[in-house]
Amino acid sequence: MSDGAVLHVRGRVLVGPEDVRDELWVVDGRVTFSRPAAVGAASEDVRTVGGWVLPGLVDAHCHVGLDAHGAVDAATSEKQAITDRDTGTLLLRDAGSAADTRWIDEREDLPRIVRAGRHIARTRRYIRNYAHEIEPGDLAAYVRAEARRGDGWVKLVGDWIDREHGDLTACWPGDALAEAIAAAHEEGARVTAHCFAAESLPDLLAAGIDCVEHATGLTEELIPVFAERGVAIVPTLVNIATFPQLAAGGEAKFPAWAAHMRRLHERRYDTVGAAHDAGIPIYVGTDAGGSLAHGLVAEEVAELVKAGLDPAEALSAASWGARAWLGRPGLEEGAPADFVVYAEDPRADVRVLADPRLVVLRGRPVA
Repeated sequence: MSDGAVLHVRGRVLVGPEDVRDELWVVDGRVTFSRPAAVGAASEDVRTVGGWVLPGLVDAHCHVGLDAHGAVDAATSEKQAITDRDTGTLLLRDAGSAADTRWIDEREDLPRIVRAGRHIARTRRYIRNYAHEIEPGDLAAYVRAEARRGDGWVKLVGDWIDREHGDLTACWPGDALAEAIAAAHEEGARVTAHCFAAESLPDLLAAGIDCVEHATGLTEELIPVFAERGVAIVPTLVNIATFPQLAAGGEAKFPAWAAHMRRLHERRYDTVGAAHDAGIPIYVGTDAGGSLAHGLVAEEVAELVKAGLDPAEALSAASWGARAWLGRPGLEEGAPADFVVYAEDPRADVRVLADPRLVVLRGRPVA
């Protein structure tokens, strides 16, 4: 499309789960539901497409600028972002990266990123080259600094394998968490934490955590507390699927940890289903960028359906609801035109998400 061109989308525009419009227009990179006055003039360049329209999809847990060994160069980061974009994922919550990816914000052709800064982990208790590795006395200061550097989020590593214990254990004492999360909130940031096991969750809840990543350790006792306090979870089920492989690799040295990881994997759908039934907010995240590929949002949405969310709820976790949670607009009058067009209704079959007909970013078709 040339500068000044108008894009006209006809079909079923899914503004919300129940709010469906017949058409939208893109003018000067923004959404409007009113026919532009200039349309029809000989000088106007209008392209019309048809289909089912969703707001640009959201991956609420990914890592642009990161691979299994740490920070990557700009060219690799660009490839990661383009892979997400071309699958219709146009808003990313980068849940921790050792790379500086601010340059992406200047690129009109790459997804928007909400950053949580760099992971904050206990010394020698996380993946090498990923995190600030510190001790509890420094936690609040590091959290405050990352809150100022990020886009309204801070990422903690709540638990990890303790080699002396031979299993997952909590990384932080409760008093350090309380001070640190209070510091983040003072800076206007929310805090999320990587947590596999149950043991780290009570102290995080008591400290005022806003979100938990993975959340495989949720228990019957903890689920009502999450629901009452509105603490969200991002299950990353496509990542949890790797637990048996991880367990096999570490079983000889850490048999208790390996057995624990298998138990968490076996009950993963029941855990997410119970969280959903209790009313815990659930959002789509893939954990792409570490050892997982980017572009897996469609698979994660399908996993949430397997766990008990109905298709509209799973779609909301990757679109309308996720955008509202992150404070970003969807398909609203005057909003930036970031959306995806599909040949069929994704509410009838979420697998449609894997095959977008057209991806529009900042008002321009990009894929």
